[in-house]
Amino acid sequence: MKKLIWISYDLGVSGDYENLYAWLDDHGAKECGESLACFWFSGEGDVLRTLEKEIREAVSLNKRSRIYVVFTDQHNEVKGARFVIGRRRRAPWEGYGTQTVEDVDDYAS
Repeated sequence: MKKLIWISYDLGVSGDYENLYAWLDDHGAKECGESLACFWFSGEGDVLRTLEKEIREAVSLNKRSRIYVVFTDQHNEVKGARFVIGRRRRAPWEGYGTQTVEDVDDYAS
């Protein structure tokens, strides 16, 4: 089943962008802004595990690498979002606002 995937990536200053870009190009990804791309992905079973496995096989990652994915269901409605590589960090804008917001980790349904 094909799913529309948005991928946000941060591999750090010396990250393996060349292999990530080759992988994105092989999947026909479209550029969607700084470090953001979208593409159609086919996978059986757990699509996010398949996606993570493919990325790990294609790209050299380190402990600072982060890849966040937003994906759709069979009706192309947003199904969920989460880090497939890495985790959330403190936002650079944290503390600038006037409101207190609860930390919400992911938007998976």
